[in-house]
Amino acid sequence: MDEMKNETGTGPARDDYDVVVIGAGPAGTTAATLIAREGRSVLMLERDRFPRYVVGESLMPATYWTLQRLGLWERVKQDGFVKKHSVQFFSKGGRSSTPFYFHEFDGHESSQTWQVDRERFDQLLVEHAVSSGVEMRDHANVKQVLFEDGRAGGVEVELADGTRRRLTCRVVVDTSGQTALISRKLGLRRIDPLLQHASFFTRFRGAWRGEGIDEGATLILASEVDNCWFWYIPLAADEVSVGVVGHMDHLLKGRVKDPQQVFAEEVERCPAVAERIAAAEQTMEMRVMRDFSYVSQRIAGDGWVMAGDAFGFLDPMYSTGVFLAFKSAELAADSVLAALESGDLSGESLGRHGADYLAGMESMRKLVYAFYDPGFSFPKFLKMHPDCREPLVNLLVGNVYHKSIEGLFESMAKMCELPEARTLDGQGQPS
Repeated sequence: MDEMKNETGTGPARDDYDVVVIGAGPAGTTAATLIAREGRSVLMLERDRFPRYVVGESLMPATYWTLQRLGLWERVKQDGFVKKHSVQFFSKGGRSSTPFYFHEFDGHESSQTWQVDRERFDQLLVEHAVSSGVEMRDHANVKQVLFEDGRAGGVEVELADGTRRRLTCRVVVDTSGQTALISRKLGLRRIDPLLQHASFFTRFRGAWRGEGIDEGATLILASEVDNCWFWYIPLAADEVSVGVVGHMDHLLKGRVKDPQQVFAEEVERCPAVAERIAAAEQTMEMRVMRDFSYVSQRIAGDGWVMAGDAFGFLDPMYSTGVFLAFKSAELAADSVLAALESGDLSGESLGRHGADYLAGMESMRKLVYAFYDPGFSFPKFLKMHPDCREPLVNLLVGNVYHKSIEGLFESMAKMCELPEARTLDGQGQPS
């Protein structure tokens, strides 16, 4: 990406912008692109150098709508990513559920998505943002958001050469991921006590793959250890992303320090994974991540708004990460544009979308709780409630903002304990 590379390590072109976006992941690039396309001056600051590795390869089909709005759907279709048509769940004993095919109740092209290499995918998003008028600087580490009288008015950024700059703006959009600059600074983050997990993950070449329409399916495979599970995501170039997720007490406490050995021990507890990777070659070093689920008490304040993981993170069980980043950024961008137009940069104005966004995120959270409940299984649930298959597929697709899932959770609550949905007040504050 020549435009961006030419600017790497250099300072911003000016000292004042309409909007400064912190972070250049899917949330940051989406918000920056949509705001810049309306003629606003936007600076996007990224701590890392691009391209950079990020986990989270599996997209939900509902990412289609954001890609279409950005004008990137056709571009992604041409990029050679593995097509994803379904998700399938495996029990501790290795028995599989019937695949949940996304096109089952809707033949629209949005019912097919992809397994992506995030380095390439995120690079594509950044390139598109720059071509849309966003000023991009990577290797630019935002040290703090600047507040005056409770209102955000800019950022202090450290550049590649170690120099620091103070930049002013009308709105700060925090998409800093799990760094969560504003949420941490203001003490807004609340961790979900029942979803404190860790993950060990890597990639393999030459591992087992399905055939035909099932070649790119996401597999979720339960371990013999309660509440441990593996993801299995086919990628291009005959690679597969494989990771184990479990409670931190199990995966981290009292274990050897070698993550490779921890992963190997967990694979032994999941024969369905062991047999799929038995003849494969590992192609990436083992990585470890703490997967705390959390949400912030507010989504916006005077002069600032959060999107993506900076606002909240949900267990990766259903590959919701990029979808929630896209959706929250879209809604945030619309709120920012309306606020700039009206001149009302209050938290109420910048967070006007908060209740709608969190409602969809909470639906996903309930499904995560159901998965971890020892009394719940998809085959058993659908045998008892066959009428719930369509809303369940809609939820797995990500259609929480487009289609009804009415009745699903009332039926699900008969089999497992679901969390109370967190709600928002006028300023986007869960109660």
